[in-house]
Amino acid sequence: MLYKRSSELFVEASKVIPGGVNSPVRAFKGVGGTPIFVKEAKGAYLYDEDGNRLIDYINSWGPMILGHAYEPVVNAVVEKAKKGTSFGMPTELETQIAKLAVSMVPNIDKIRFVNSGTEACMSAIRLARGYTKRDKIIKFSGCYHGHSDSFLIAAGSGLSTFGVPNSPGVTEGTAKDTLLAAYNDIDNVKALFKANENQIAAIIIEPVAGNMGCIPPVKGFLEALRDVCTANGALLIFDEVMTGFRLAKGGAQQLFDIQADIVCFGKVIGGGLPVGAFAAREEIMNYLAPLGPVYQAGTLSGNPLAMAAGYEMLKVLNEDETIFSRLEEKTAYLENGIRRVLKEANVMFTINRVGSMISVHFDANPVYDFNTAKNGDNETFKLFFHGLLKRGVYIAPSAYETWFITDALSYEDLDFTINAIADTAKEL
Repeated sequence: MLYKRSSELFVEASKVIPGGVNSPVRAFKGVGGTPIFVKEAKGAYLYDEDGNRLIDYINSWGPMILGHAYEPVVNAVVEKAKKGTSFGMPTELETQIAKLAVSMVPNIDKIRFVNSGTEACMSAIRLARGYTKRDKIIKFSGCYHGHSDSFLIAAGSGLSTFGVPNSPGVTEGTAKDTLLAAYNDIDNVKALFKANENQIAAIIIEPVAGNMGCIPPVKGFLEALRDVCTANGALLIFDEVMTGFRLAKGGAQQLFDIQADIVCFGKVIGGGLPVGAFAAREEIMNYLAPLGPVYQAGTLSGNPLAMAAGYEMLKVLNEDETIFSRLEEKTAYLENGIRRVLKEANVMFTINRVGSMISVHFDANPVYDFNTAKNGDNETFKLFFHGLLKRGVYIAPSAYETWFITDALSYEDLDFTINAIADTAKEL
């Protein structure tokens, strides 16, 4: 495939946009080359500025669970835009989507909509600190909760106690209140609580990690986190920006039968528009302004376009009784096909999958945390990425990102992808 137009556009973009992209995950620094510029998308396919068609396994990093340009969502946005794009005032639609979301997700009474997953996680942490009157939080190495200062802390090892800023502009004062733990290591978490008694406000975690590849929780880990938070008076925050409304109607809480204290949403809840949300039991959410002392605000929060898109998306996911089983079956079919062709090519690999999230790690050993994820062969991944790209399959340009499966994928698309992987594997 030729990408002449994308290359030209990247040169132009780099003159006026830092690095030529508005989000670093769109850059190709991890794999080499220049980013693909998309012209349009429909269903399971991307169409770039050079006229190439690509089967899409990013799906806007998760929200296109029903496919690109899903007609009911598009129509709802168009009709709402005709009546005004934003008012900075309440609308009935905000209440309607809030009621629907609360009805779908276990253990939440109230929800507040924001404009991004970053904003949702940032607000959840502030709420947890205000509610518990404690300052410190625990996050896990390799988990990404957006680019708020509290979350941009370097990955630690062993029983690290204090975080170290991982980005210029993040102060050590901010970093010291973020404690690092190893994903899937409950002993590490317990040690942090012991060393910081009565100081920890919350644990925040991706219940299924998606930013070091797809990494599921080991058996009993989430249950143990729930127990240790309860025993120590801390809140358990599930960052379900990726998993919410994707792994099940009620997200990871439903899938794993674990009750979190605060849940963060994004991606799917916006139907493809910039939306985030956080939700909890009434007594926690009532700590938010204007009812309580914890301030949070956003001029465009709950804007009618985003609410219209999200409401149509959630209605389908709520009413379609087979959507999640279809996604599971399609992703399992893809996993089995990938396993078969990579084994036939004698490629060392590990596949992790939960529901419609899946990733291929080029290492024969199990991948269960950030350190084991880093053991993957990145040079092989680069060849894998570009091999698939030239054959019309687009995956994330990073070895540390999960793939997202959309219901718009046909089994013909999946077979095409498996065959493309088989041909690529011969070149690895």
